[in-house]
Amino acid sequence: MHWVRPQGAGLRVSSALAHSQGAPFTGIGAHAAPKHDGRMGTGRGMRAILWVAAAAAAVMGSVGPCWAWGATGHEWVSGIAIEKLPDSLPAFVRTPEAAAEIAVMGRELDRSKGAGKTHDAERDPGHYVDLADDGSVEGVLPLDQLPETREAYDTALRAKGLTQYKAGYLPYAIVDGWQQLRKDFAYWRAAVKGAETARTTEERAWFEKDRALREKLTLRDIGIWSHYGADASQPLHVSVHYNGWGQYPNPNGYTTRKIHAYIEGEFVRRNLARAGVADLVGSYQPCGCSIEERTRVLLRASLAEVEPLYALEKEGGFKFGDPRGIVFATARLAAGATAVRDMIVQAWLESADTPVGYPMVNVRDIESGKVRATRELFGAD
Repeated sequence: MHWVRPQGAGLRVSSALAHSQGAPFTGIGAHAAPKHDGRMGTGRGMRAILWVAAAAAAVMGSVGPCWAWGATGHEWVSGIAIEKLPDSLPAFVRTPEAAAEIAVMGRELDRSKGAGKTHDAERDPGHYVDLADDGSVEGVLPLDQLPETREAYDTALRAKGLTQYKAGYLPYAIVDGWQQLRKDFAYWRAAVKGAETARTTEERAWFEKDRALREKLTLRDIGIWSHYGADASQPLHVSVHYNGWGQYPNPNGYTTRKIHAYIEGEFVRRNLARAGVADLVGSYQPCGCSIEERTRVLLRASLAEVEPLYALEKEGGFKFGDPRGIVFATARLAAGATAVRDMIVQAWLESADTPVGYPMVNVRDIESGKVRATRELFGAD
């Protein structure tokens, strides 16, 4: 299922259910952005493809007719991310049933396309961000200088003759959804402790009911939000060269044909296997960074694979059965699953220091017994 991109600028495979506001992006541990120097096609990304080409048969398999990064790919990223969660996360998130449901919800945002003009125009641009070869949004706003909110982001872009709806706001969709997930976990923790310390049967029943509701909301929020991590792992979702090289300097003669739909659709559908993606997702590694920096790292990693992708396409690497293309696409899907898994773990860890209730109380104070969770704290008029 392929969607016409807003602003009449071409074709994009995914559509979005994005949120209204992001989080700080300014100046936290910024890295140098990748530069366009005509040599990336023989760099790290291509070497990674070549050294694993001999093992490509292990990731080849038959899959039924479906979408990739539009259905199957999103299901793989979302489901594998849950399967790879460490045991330190709550059991309700890690059950096979939860993994199956989250996997299906991982493609839900593409299915919502066509709900209406207001819906689509607002939400579709949340699936991408057009980064130039130097790592800046549309060549005018450096990735490590993104402002705190989507409003400020849009204001900065409009000063340059652009808008968030043309350039895309994927970084904000990722951070906004992650902040909601962190809050979900915080309220779940408070409800668990509230049930443990309840002083009446009625109070305990209320907290148990709230905990059950929190679990449903959390699984839903993970499933919907996980779509964005998958989008961010697809190089053509984070580049001005999103569907052919376009009207940009092209000394290496990369294709200007519309390749986006084929690479993430037919090629993946006919060549990849879920087990191959899962095998590349290792254990959780803390980054010691903010969610904004973790998001930038993911976007930069995908941007660094844009030119290798075009170089590989030029060499015929995305023809049916070519092990180079199989390994490339498998690695990108695995990067998406890894990023989603790591962000979920980070949300859980940081939820311990998240305020809940009214007036707001830190979850750590509730869990330590410093403050007792009461029914009034979570719903008094």
